Amino acid sequence: MAKFRFDSPYNGNGGLTREQFLFYETKTVARLMVDEQLSDDEIIERVADENLFQFPTERMVKNITRVCLKRLHNLDDMILVNVIAHSPMEVAKQACLYAMMKQYRIVWDYMITVIGAKFREQDFAYGRMDLNVFFMRIQEQDDEVASWSDSTINKIKQVLNKILVENEYIDSPRATKLNPVLISTEVENAIRANNDEIALAAFNCFI
Repeated sequence: MAKFRFDSPYNGNGGLTREQFLFYETKTVARLMVDEQLSDDEIIERVADENLFQFPTERMVKNITRVCLKRLHNLDDMILVNVIAHSPMEVAKQACLYAMMKQYRIVWDYMITVIGAKFREQDFAYGRMDLNVFFMRIQEQDDEVASWSDSTINKIKQVLNKILVENEYIDSPRATKLNPVLISTEVENAIRANNDEIALAAFNCFI
């Protein structure tokens, strides 16, 4: 398959090593958006002034707040933002996972082509090899990913595994099997409304 670089869907995905899942932080920002209807600048200032994330530096607080805002705006769906702000944790986390999939093509591809494929085939075996094979495949296809250092790829692998742990797809980073998940009605409806049905596989939904 021909390689491509300038139009790589993975441009910027290396930043995933710094940003993580950020559930608590995203939920906090979503509440400020929904409940207080603050502007982006006002949210950044509020989070920084009150150090709502309990981070060591103001710069880090503001950077992560911008990441959360970008992730929420990228959803382009205030219903889902409200779900993240106020739904029970397991539902809000699914909405955050979908938001992260929408923001990062590498998360999107991994959740659909690896995790979703396993759910479809009822193959619940899981391990380091799944991550390794996935990255080998996209490195062969995409010069952007091929240019990433081993350190960056290893950190992204760790982030992907942590995402699975936080959403209870696996019990620990060293787990050897996937847990079946059940998609919430709110998240399923939003994904369908966005014509993103392909993403449903990542949530073990094939109806």
